[in-house]
Amino acid sequence: MSISGEFIAFIGLALAAIAGGVLMLNLTKVVHMVVALVFTFISIAGIYVMLSAEFVAFVQILIYSGAITIIMLFGIMLTRHNDETETAGLLRKILVGLGVLGFAGLMYFGVYNLDLGSGAADLHVDNTEQIGLAIYAKYVIPFELTSVLLLVALVGAIILAKRDDVEEEATKE
Repeated sequence: MSISGEFIAFIGLALAAIAGGVLMLNLTKVVHMVVALVFTFISIAGIYVMLSAEFVAFVQILIYSGAITIIMLFGIMLTRHNDETETAGLLRKILVGLGVLGFAGLMYFGVYNLDLGSGAADLHVDNTEQIGLAIYAKYVIPFELTSVLLLVALVGAIILAKRDDVEEEATKE
């Protein structure tokens, strides 16, 4: 097996995505967790570029690294939370490490034994057009329901934040 630049780039992006996920689990401040999550999202977008899915990589960065992260930060800012940090105990660190190693082992053996067949595929032919036809023809209802669900979640966060403000003012009086 020869090691190519593409393989090295994939390993680097995969390790960066895993490191971002592990950091998100181990950090205690919520804003730091969001930054680690953005790190993971951008690494996954790099993997999409390597798979010749440039449109999906663009959407990954635009939607997840941009919009979802901003919504998470708004949710953090709009809700009251106790910012006391707890130190992660040794047992928690060991369990997280064992979980990561177990998941890595399962994925390794799952991919190693996977048989995708030998059919050739044209990766660069009309990717964006095929995605658009699938979303707006076959999956238009789930696509619209997802947008409504995100809107309801945002309105719910605002209502919860307003309710906390009203309760706080009532206790002051």
